[in-house]
Parts: sequence; C-alpha cells; structure tokens
Amino acid sequence: MKKQLAPSAKAFLIRGAFYLLLLASVATTLFALGQRYNRKQNTLTFAQRVAYQRAIEEVYSRHRIWPKGNATAKPSLDAIMSQATPEKKVADYLCKSKALQDCWQNPITSEELQGEMDRMAQHTRHPAMLRELFHALGDDPFVVAECLARPILAQRVTAEPSVQLKTKGLPSPCIDGVGIASTATPLRNAVYHLPTISAEGPSCSEDTWTAITTTNAPAARASHTAIWTGSEMIVWGGYGENYLNTGGRYEASTDSWIAVSTVNAPAVRAGHTAVWTGTEMIIWGGDDGQGLNTGARYNPAADTWTPTSTINAPPGRLFHAAVWSGSEMIVWGGWSHVELNSGGRYDPHTDSWTATSTINAPTARFNHSAVWAGSEMIVWGGWNGLDHFNTGGRYNPSTDSWTATSTTAAPSGRKFHTAKWTDAEMIVWGGDDGSNLGLNSGGRYNPGTDSWMVTSSANAPAARFSHTAVWTGSDIIVWGGTNGLQQFNTGGKYNPTTDNWMPTTTTNPPEQRAYQTAVWSGSDMIVWGGLNDIAPFYLNTGGRYCAQSGVTPTPTPGKSCLVEQVTPCDTQVSIAPVDFTVQMSCSVDLVQSSGFMVNNIGPSSFEVSNNTITFHYDTSPAVPGLNTIHILFDAIFCCSGSPSNEFTCTFNYTAATPSPTPRSTPTPRPRPVPRPRP
Repeated sequence: MKKQLAPSAKAFLIRGAFYLLLLASVATTLFALGQRYNRKQNTLTFAQRVAYQRAIEEVYSRHRIWPKGNATAKPSLDAIMSQATPEKKVADYLCKSKALQDCWQNPITSEELQGEMDRMAQHTRHPAMLRELFHALGDDPFVVAECLARPILAQRVTAEPSVQLKTKGLPSPCIDGVGIASTATPLRNAVYHLPTISAEGPSCSEDTWTAITTTNAPAARASHTAIWTGSEMIVWGGYGENYLNTGGRYEASTDSWIAVSTVNAPAVRAGHTAVWTGTEMIIWGGDDGQGLNTGARYNPAADTWTPTSTINAPPGRLFHAAVWSGSEMIVWGGWSHVELNSGGRYDPHTDSWTATSTINAPTARFNHSAVWAGSEMIVWGGWNGLDHFNTGGRYNPSTDSWTATSTTAAPSGRKFHTAKWTDAEMIVWGGDDGSNLGLNSGGRYNPGTDSWMVTSSANAPAARFSHTAVWTGSDIIVWGGTNGLQQFNTGGKYNPTTDNWMPTTTTNPPEQRAYQTAVWSGSDMIVWGGLNDIAPFYLNTGGRYCAQSGVTPTPTPGKSCLVEQVTPCDTQVSIAPVDFTVQMSCSVDLVQSSGFMVNNIGPSSFEVSNNTITFHYDTSPAVPGLNTIHILFDAIFCCSGSPSNEFTCTFNYTAATPSPTPRSTPTPRPRPVPRPRP
C-alpha cells in the first residue's frame, strides 16, 4: 500500500540544518501535481531530487510481486530501503552528468532528455506503470526529464565504449569529491513537453514479437538466471567466454536497462539458481570450474548484495533446482563431481540453513526440474550421467518428508526439460532422453490424485531441449531450445483446459537460441540471452512475446466495468475527508487497493459492498486547494472479471473557519427549599 510521501521526505531532509530549513517551505507541496507544485521554474535542489527519487522507488516497490505463499504482509518501502539509498542514486546520476560535461565534453542536452522521454512513452511495455511514474513526479515534464530520463541517460552514455575510452587517465568528479551542490544545476532554459503514453487497454498485440533494447544491456551470456519482480526482469551471472558475476535490470515501463551493482556480489558463476522472495533475489550455487555453495541476496530497491551464510549450507553444486516456499528457499539435487540427492532450506530472515531429509528422497540426479505447489516442492526427471529418470518426489518442508510421485502414465525419462506449476498441476514438456535429438512430448501431474495425463502432441512444437517455458495464467508458452543439430526461434502455446497447442508467430522473433532465460511479465514473455551456433554464439539480445493472460474471467456480454461515481469528486468540501466512495457499474470482483490514490497516496483499508467500494484513510490525504483522485486501469475488476477503466477527478478542500460559539445565558440556579424541622 502506498504511504504518504511528505513524512518520508522528512527523513531525508532531517540530515542537516539546511534540509530542516528546506522542509518548512517545500514538504507540504513536494508531491502535489504540477498546478500545486511550489518551486521555482526549471530548478531542483538536491533534496527535491532525493524526494522525487523516493517517489519513483515507491512506484516500483508497489508493483513488485509479493508471492502467494508468503505468510507475512508485504513490507513498506521504508523497511527494505534505507534513507541513504535515494540520496546515493541521485548523487550517482548527478556525478555522471557532471563528468560527461566537465571531463568528457559530452554533456546531456535538453534535446536528448526530451528524446528519452519520447522513447519511453513510445516503447513502454507497461503503460499504466509509466503513467504512475509520471504522476509520482507531478506530471511535470521538467521533473520527469531531470529525475526519470536523466538517470537512465547518464548511465547509458557513461557506459558507451567511446566514453569509456575517454575516461582513461581522467579524474572522475564522483571519485574525486566534487560537491553535490555543484552537480545539482539542471538545464535552466530547457522547455519540455510530457509525451503521450499509449492508449489504455492491453500493452501489446496478441501473438506478436517486439525486440527489447540492447542499449546498456548486460554482456552476452548463456546459463544465467532471470527472475521477474513485477517491476523489472533481473538477469545475473552465466557464461560468455568467461564466467560472469554481472547482471542488469530490464525495466519494461521505460524499455531500459540498469546495471546491477557488483559491490559484494557473489563470485563469478554459471549453472546457479535464482528465486524471488518478494523483496530480494536469492542467488545460490553454480560453477566457476568447481561446484559452489555460496550465494547472496540482491535487493533491487537498494541495489545492494548481502552474502548468504555458508554455515550448514549444502555442499557446493551446479545443475540443481531451487524453489521459494513463501518463507524459505529450498534447493535440492545437482552435481559436484558426483550426482546428489541432498538439499537444504535457507531462511533469509535468520540467514540460516537446515538440511532436507534424504529418507525416501528421489535417486540422486541433476538437470532435473522442481516447482512449488503451494505446500510442497515437486521434483521430477533429470539424470545421473547414465540413466534418465521419469521418477520424482514431493517434499513437504513442514514435516521434512518425501513422497514418491507415481510413474503410471508418466512421461519418458528426460533431462533439460521444463516444468511449470499452474495452481492445480505440474506440466512438464520437452527435454532430452539421451538421444540428443530432443522430445516434443510431455505430461500433466496432479499431486492431489498422484496421477499423470499425457499432453497432446498434435501441433506441438518440434522436439527440443534446453528451451524455456512460462505460465501465463491460462497457457504454457515454450520457446527456443535445440535438438542437438540446430537452435530454434519457434515455439508454441499449450492450453491445459483444451489440451491444444497453437504455434507462436514466426514474424520478427529473436534469433534462434538455446540456454536462454524467459520470464512472464503479466502481459508478455520476455526472452533474453542464450547461445547460438552461429557467431557471435553468446547473445545479449532478446524479445517480448505478447500473449494476454487468460486468468481474467470472460466479462458478462453487454456489461462494461466502469467507474460511475466517486465521492467527493467535483465538489468543494470544508472537512478533510478520510473516506472515499467509488460506485461501479456492476458487482465488484477484485480490488487492488494500491491502484486507488488521492494525491498519489494509497488508502489504509477498503470495504466492498456489491458495486460500492469505500476506501478509508487513517489520516486524510487532502491538502488545502485542488486535490486529485486517480484510479489506475485494472485497479478494480467487476462485471464478472472485467478490468475497470482509468479514472481521474478532482475536488477542492477549503478548511472551514470555525464560527465562535455563542455564549448561552446561564440558567439561574434554583434556591434550595428548606426542609421543615421535625
């Protein structure tokens, strides 16, 4: 839930007497919209930049996925990001801007900043989120240029080889201590316009490919990892002529890459695993010439690494599997000179390991798959260097026990296959059975009945292994891979409800590859990296394949989910409201409260009654003057699962001047009546 920004700004401004003085004049208006933002035109202080950076981080944090199995509530941004983090990020992009201008004679121009804003709006794959970012910056084109476009440009330009060549032997203002105040001067005479972001509705066209930018992308690689946070794709590690410990964050909202910090990052490796916890990416294991039992937790909000403990950690390994259970990372199997059937559970809150039982565990193996099924980890397939397995096991961390999976009607033994959990069953497909030609068969495993069903092979993609797969909410999408003779740039969508395959388009796909990664963003599959048998072999390219999720129920014919009325829109109030009522066109199915904002502040709670939603604030977000209510696209679902329209309205708040209470004429006190004496 979005928190009020002004108090957070105080935490930053309190660092010195200057910030305290500044707070008195700007804190109450810092996050208002353009009409209400009280600053001198085309000027930004360092403190203002820091506060705007904090607003940007709040948007990213709000969109980061909190996994279903997590037992605790999603923490606030303040709990996962220190006060110094936005200050550091602002100082970094200002220092890079200063260096480009003073040392490398390559200043960032206003035309470049406007061009970057235009590029974001044109190429965004998450238009609703980009609107939120613009809105968090007051929909002020100058602030968007300086606080959203400049950081991206500064990192991109300083990473260019031509600029890197010029830096040799030159001092860096960031290193040599040039004061922050001297770097905080924007282009005062620049005039910007806020670009139009693509229209509402799906952010892409069904069954289409779009290339993702390679500007500032990580170095080419394969056997790396990638996770989707809800805001960005994070890729890390892998092999590309050498083992790597670098990575990057691809932000779909701005179609841009940001390098992942290497400070305290794990050692170089490939063949490792990565899981997303809701606040951190955990990297573990892998190979740098030998199996590793080290790892680290990466916090994208702070761009920081924290090593994982090695006390009681499983022995080093690669080609293992890992899942996130909601509270622990569970790793199992793998290879380290010999195949393994051991594992461990890592708790990031205590930075501690607990060994998994080996009693009734599956046979030792590697290149297997694992999925988290809500209460247990399901391991299946793999090989031991000789035999290919069609066996597996279900591991229950609550009881530290294993239960074998049935082999009746199970797919044939294989390695290098994919497995995805659909919320009801595990679907495995493809892989290699030792022929090195690949398979195009698969199966659906139901842990509730311990039974298998064969997946249809009609219209299935060509046999392959080392491909990727994602679950969209309705379909499995497989893509890429190899059959040992060639790599593929083809794929297919499998619908388990109909047991049917549909091919993915072959128009404008990324070049053929295997050992790539793929993540599902909610609207498209993002493919990146991998290995091709045609030079340059290792790749740092990728693409976004659009396949709208089918998780949303079909809307009732003739009914549209519309915001009909919001109270107190288009009115003037004299009492700061704490409750806001939203009237929808029909019965409400789902509410994502972070999508309702008053002056960019989310509610404390909400209640639903048929087609009415009441959003409650513990403290009123209203400010004197004009106030804006903003409901994001798909913040509310109604009419049997249809997403709502985006809605914006305003109201005026003028605090009533209290009238003096008239003094009442006192009523004379009755005189006591004397009681008669006895």
